[in-house]
Amino acid sequence: MRNSSFSVTPRPPIPPTHPRDLPHRGAGFATNSHDRFNVHQESEDNTWDTPFTWTEGGRDRVRRLLSRYPDNYPTGAMLPLLDLAQRENGGWLSLSAMNAVADLLGCPPIRVYEVATFYTMYNRSRVGRYHVQVCGTTPCRLQGAERIEAALREALGVEVGGTTPCGTFTLSEMECMGACVNAPMLAVADYSRGPDGFTYTYYEDLTAADARAIVEELRAGRVPRPGSQHRSKTLPMGSVRGDTWVDDAGARTLTGEPRGPYCRELDEGSEGVGRAKTT
Repeated sequence: MRNSSFSVTPRPPIPPTHPRDLPHRGAGFATNSHDRFNVHQESEDNTWDTPFTWTEGGRDRVRRLLSRYPDNYPTGAMLPLLDLAQRENGGWLSLSAMNAVADLLGCPPIRVYEVATFYTMYNRSRVGRYHVQVCGTTPCRLQGAERIEAALREALGVEVGGTTPCGTFTLSEMECMGACVNAPMLAVADYSRGPDGFTYTYYEDLTAADARAIVEELRAGRVPRPGSQHRSKTLPMGSVRGDTWVDDAGARTLTGEPRGPYCRELDEGSEGVGRAKTT
């Protein structure tokens, strides 16, 4: 633990900086589309002195998390502790929340900052109630993710990385979510109900109309259908093509006897080539 009497002279606020004004263009860009910069940007709700305290339930979770790691290597718990701090802080990591994690682990704060700026699922600036994240990896792009993104920009009235004036939605791009077979897709994180009520929901097989309908449902306080918007589990067969769901029910890729060459037993001679293996 750090000495609680240790004092730090507050650093002067860092004025807002445009990317073109950085000394090395791109050097300070964040790894996600929401935070924009890896350097800390002072704001009224995010300074060295902004208060952050663990809830009683949060402290219980901290104790359980730390008990899973060796006493001589508590920093092994850094990732789950940052996730917990983010949930406790309404979906983002303020400077003081990251410092609280450093206090728990007994490590220099810079070690925590390095991790928080590397992983895209840590938000270092405030997000809306619903954090809408469009998958931007190749399979989703090939299936029309850019149309999904454009539809959401229009529906929400913000650019990627922005938050609606009412604070309800933040729109971001996220890399592979692991549901490529149902591309394109988006995920919505809802931190508004605290650590116990946190949800992270996938919406898959999307057309632009589907994406707009999802945010309208959320805006109205309703719960959109999760998962694929056009099938139950794996059926019916189909995919989104040109912003339209195409049902491939009944389609087959193998309609007759497969052509050779066939497999053969390895201990057979050349006469075994071309004859199908039987069991």
